[in-house]
Amino acid sequence: MPARLKKAGLPYLLLLPGLGWLAVFFVVPLVIMALESLKSGTIDTGFTLTWEFSNYSEALSDYNEQFLRSFKYAGLATIFALLIGYPLAYVIAFRGGKFRNALLLAVIVPFFITYLIRTLSWETILSDSGLVVDVLQTIGIVSENGRLLDTTASVVAGITYNFLPFMILPLYASLERIDARLLEAGYDLYGRRRDVFFRVTLPLSMPGVVAGTLLTFIPAAGDFINAELLGTPRQYMIGNVIQSRYLEVADYPTAAALSFLLMGFMLIIVLIWARIAGTEALLGTEGERR
Repeated sequence: MPARLKKAGLPYLLLLPGLGWLAVFFVVPLVIMALESLKSGTIDTGFTLTWEFSNYSEALSDYNEQFLRSFKYAGLATIFALLIGYPLAYVIAFRGGKFRNALLLAVIVPFFITYLIRTLSWETILSDSGLVVDVLQTIGIVSENGRLLDTTASVVAGITYNFLPFMILPLYASLERIDARLLEAGYDLYGRRRDVFFRVTLPLSMPGVVAGTLLTFIPAAGDFINAELLGTPRQYMIGNVIQSRYLEVADYPTAAALSFLLMGFMLIIVLIWARIAGTEALLGTEGERR
């Protein structure tokens, strides 16, 4: 085989392990789940592939409230994570100095603890006898008999905390890449720090904002642990319904249909967000072009 052909085929050869992994562990399960969503029957009589497309419409009509609640909670958590994460990423990138690595480590350290333990710790923090509730009752934010646990606030707080690093790290990476000379030019042109931030820093950090919001919103919308541990059935999200349908009710077709509906909605949201933000910001190439 000529050396030129070997060289041309090398990239495709290097792709084979990754493509094989995706085929076995993503494409095949996806096809199986798609077929499962079109079956009918029960766990006792067995499930038969009858191309039951009505599973999708029935699942959507029966659980539209949980879908809306999932997107609402995920949206709120994403907004709060952005409001918390951007100032923190900004300080680490531009004011961290010799403590920058230590601050980044502090952001990453929670990942060393399992997701379940972190959520259970919030159950303790927000308990009725906890310090947080006592302080809020003292200053009048929470009534004397009020509580934080098993509320929408506790679920959103748990989601925000658990996915906050997914917001901070892309923001930091985007801010850290900003050329200091551009900021100096911005101060020469605009003078005030506020103008430099809104005219230079924020536009150049938009790839991080776009990536952070997607990395936070997408897993948050499918989460079920926070609603399970920090909420009640009134706060259950679509992930709780899917988990229940799979493991408790054993209604596999409905669970598979709900999973595909969630995946489809998330894809539509990503496409709309890409349309609004622009593909350059979505791919992280906007700052490089500028």
